[in-house]
Amino acid sequence: MEHAKHTALQKAKNIIIKVGSAVLTDENGLSYPVLENLVSQIAALQKQGRHVCLVSSGAVAAGKKALGTGIKIEGLAGKQGAAAIGQGRLMREYEDLFLKHGLLCAQILLTRDDLRSRERFLNAKNTFRQLMQWNTVPIVNENDTVVIHELKFGDNDALASLLCNIVEADLSINLTSTKGVLAKNPLKHPDEQIPIMEFVENIQELNLDELCGGKTSVGTGGMYSKLLSARRSAQLGVPTLIIPGKEPDIILRAFAGEKIGTWICHTSEPVSRRKYWLAYQSDAQGIIAVDEGAYIALNENGKSLLPGGITRVEGNFGAGALVAVMHQDKKIAVGLSNYSAADLRKIQGLSRIEVAAVLGNAHYPEVIHRDNLLLHAAI
Repeated sequence: MEHAKHTALQKAKNIIIKVGSAVLTDENGLSYPVLENLVSQIAALQKQGRHVCLVSSGAVAAGKKALGTGIKIEGLAGKQGAAAIGQGRLMREYEDLFLKHGLLCAQILLTRDDLRSRERFLNAKNTFRQLMQWNTVPIVNENDTVVIHELKFGDNDALASLLCNIVEADLSINLTSTKGVLAKNPLKHPDEQIPIMEFVENIQELNLDELCGGKTSVGTGGMYSKLLSARRSAQLGVPTLIIPGKEPDIILRAFAGEKIGTWICHTSEPVSRRKYWLAYQSDAQGIIAVDEGAYIALNENGKSLLPGGITRVEGNFGAGALVAVMHQDKKIAVGLSNYSAADLRKIQGLSRIEVAAVLGNAHYPEVIHRDNLLLHAAI
């Protein structure tokens, strides 16, 4: 794994770097020394012929600092207002710092709705490609000023994992406020000296609920969301390096071979970029529970989901919706349903001939075709 890590770092050309509020801020607001050092490291990577896309939090924290302690920020409107004030301040700092290194940066604010449409997704992909060809550094954040729950990525960790697909990244770096991924949940083992996991060979095998604690005080993520993002990226064939972002030159030290943080390996058989987009472009709108036979057909034999294997349908989704597939109370996949929830309740458990008798001959043989199904989805 050490050799694989070294090789991946040396070959990495398109890199996603995600930095959160817990790294970028201190008790006084935005931490200028951290920002300056981060930009200096990115500039060094760019001069090596690499392309960096930066996913940066910090707008809300910058807005809170500008407003001062006398103003209380409450609710969604308060956070969105603070983001509106702080986003420009954050970008001004980045622009000034990158210019010192002779680099331009570009602000990109996204909502999930921007990526749900395949056409808009491809347009965004072309825009990022052009910016990176110009050796410009795209700085991306969720559009906190206007986003609502239905359009949220959840946090910038999730956004970073989706950008891995857009920019065709071959490395994801997540800067965190900790040394790396702890081998145990510190909240459940407060009296132990818990070591950092240097490598995670198969992130699918990690029990994230057991391993991870709560969220950071200034951010919305925490280690759970970082590992969920890494699990997604691994499916795309992109390894993740989780390292302490406040330490000076931490990224360059990692590229130089220093053993720091946690390296999360990618899967040996990456999924297609289309399936990746399909699975994560929106939240599942309902649940389809399946029996043992259907589980084996999907998980072991690579088959499509047929009506006969369905035991339960939850939700009120329409045809073409993204749904979660469950077996024994575990989510095993997500996929696009050819049928609405109402029709599925009519045909669940039925054979193809029986389905024809209920719905007529103009129906799909599969509920979810295997080409529209992603197993082991990180949701």
